[in-house]
Amino acid sequence: MLKKTIAVIVSGFVITAGMAFHNVEAQTSNDQAVQKIRSKIYKLGIGPRARVEAKLHDNSKVKGYVSEAGQDSFTITNSNTGSTRALNYADVAEIKKPGSGLSTRSWIILAGVATAGAIVGFTVIKPVVCDGGAGC
Repeated sequence: MLKKTIAVIVSGFVITAGMAFHNVEAQTSNDQAVQKIRSKIYKLGIGPRARVEAKLHDNSKVKGYVSEAGQDSFTITNSNTGSTRALNYADVAEIKKPGSGLSTRSWIILAGVATAGAIVGFTVIKPVVCDGGAGC
């Protein structure tokens, strides 16, 4: 009888410990996502030049600029209407600068392609079009 009681108690501890560790993992990943959003907001700064587009977990979007940033939440102000909306970091799925367009790397690649096209145009196509005439 004593062995059976000890076995039940140990089984209960093992099951409880397994559930507790699982919950800790879920909180850790959520905390990492919140920390990532918070660091992006702090990096962008505050004011009309700190324009953002926040996508929430319910798939709605909020656009404007960051007018306040705290430890648990931040405020986005709509430039057109002047309305403000406070958002918790935990409610935000993604934050980005709106219309950030092409990255610096893409602009460098495009400039290289344009330069190569100009060189090819002058060295290969010009002699073909001009037929070696002195006027070209």
